[in-house]
Amino acid sequence: MAAAKFFGQFLLERGVIDASQLLRALDLQRASNPMLGEIAQAEGLITIAQARMINERQRREDRRFGDIAQELHLLTAAQVDDLVEQQKRRRRLFGEILVEEGMLDRATLETELAAHQADRAEALSSLARHLDGHPLQVLADGSIATCAKLFLRILKTQAQFSSLAAPRGLEEGHPLCAYVQVDAARPLGVALACDAATATAFTCAFLSLPPSACDEALARDALGELANVLMGYVVKDALPEDMAYRPKPPTFLRAASELAAQPRTVAMAMTSQLGPFALLVGG
Repeated sequence: MAAAKFFGQFLLERGVIDASQLLRALDLQRASNPMLGEIAQAEGLITIAQARMINERQRREDRRFGDIAQELHLLTAAQVDDLVEQQKRRRRLFGEILVEEGMLDRATLETELAAHQADRAEALSSLARHLDGHPLQVLADGSIATCAKLFLRILKTQAQFSSLAAPRGLEEGHPLCAYVQVDAARPLGVALACDAATATAFTCAFLSLPPSACDEALARDALGELANVLMGYVVKDALPEDMAYRPKPPTFLRAASELAAQPRTVAMAMTSQLGPFALLVGG
């Protein structure tokens, strides 16, 4: 089964670039694509504390940084527009960086892009076939989109669907599983599962900590909080506004493989720049 990968990972696995080239290109891409709040701070328009305050609001509300900043009277509409334009001008595509840095020639880039897009299309097609007519189709599609947006906003990393996940693979590669259940007329469950290294990377990005400051207990707590935040967004999209519901605290007592084996659960392998993980939704 084809799996959707980030272009850099795809090239690395095919031997087109090596690990040092991948890291170099990723560093250059990150430098060229700062968050809106980072540009605003560099321009002296807002302080670090104000940016953090807006980011905290973003964790609770599905809204853009610029919209919240305007509501708080920290930025004007004209300033936000200018910051967005600066962000667009600075952005460099990963493939273009490889060519500009002499890591690939243009012809190889075009060939590899076509192969990468074909693999991604097949992975997404397999997901669509699996979810066609499935009672959780809307929930699963919405959860993938919400997860991608949430990871970019909170962890400053890209995340995307990779492939459908089998219970056995989850048991072997995703020992940590944070599960949040919502009791309602239409019960829901959402889980994030990964290994210890990925949980640590998530925690360090989430809390702006060095790896040396993150122990196993903190990594578990942070993964649970991520699952909790994700569930909050999923509930807004999946349940009617007038439906009463009660979310339970995150638990680590349900294994990802056990959840994936349930008939009304969709298990999806996800990939991120901080490590692979699984997204499971049930209802």
